[in-house]
Amino acid sequence: MAQNRTMEARTGRKNQRYGSKGERLVAGVVPLSADKTKVLMIQSAGPGGWVLPKGGWETDEATAQQAACREAWEEAGVICSVHRDLGLIPDMRPSNALTPSVPKASYQFFEVTVDKEETEWPEKHKRQRKWVSYTQAATALANRPELLEALNRSSLQR
Repeated sequence: MAQNRTMEARTGRKNQRYGSKGERLVAGVVPLSADKTKVLMIQSAGPGGWVLPKGGWETDEATAQQAACREAWEEAGVICSVHRDLGLIPDMRPSNALTPSVPKASYQFFEVTVDKEETEWPEKHKRQRKWVSYTQAATALANRPELLEALNRSSLQR
């Protein structure tokens, strides 16, 4: 599937999709190395260290898979191939962590392999990327249970 790549990262939520309970629909990737021994992580835009590429599924994207691959491009500068749907993961943040600007979300992650890492990408100025082992990734995601769940559903070697 050809990806529509621009050097412009999408911002805002005017085209954001929401589920039946008002939850924000978020799509993301667990980007694995070809041999499945490493996962590519990116620096969080806010505080919080390292995360998996993810973001809102927008109304002009037919599938969550398209949104996930776009997020991988914008945030990590990678072109990827989807291998499998890791399913829906509910938001596990406590209700006191949610606000009108940070609503409850429903996550859909996809296991992907990285076909190409570009040297320039839309969010390069605010995010680094790095390949890490399962143990390093699991430690980094300890405070993000929904991302840790996606990692654990992947076929990354433990």
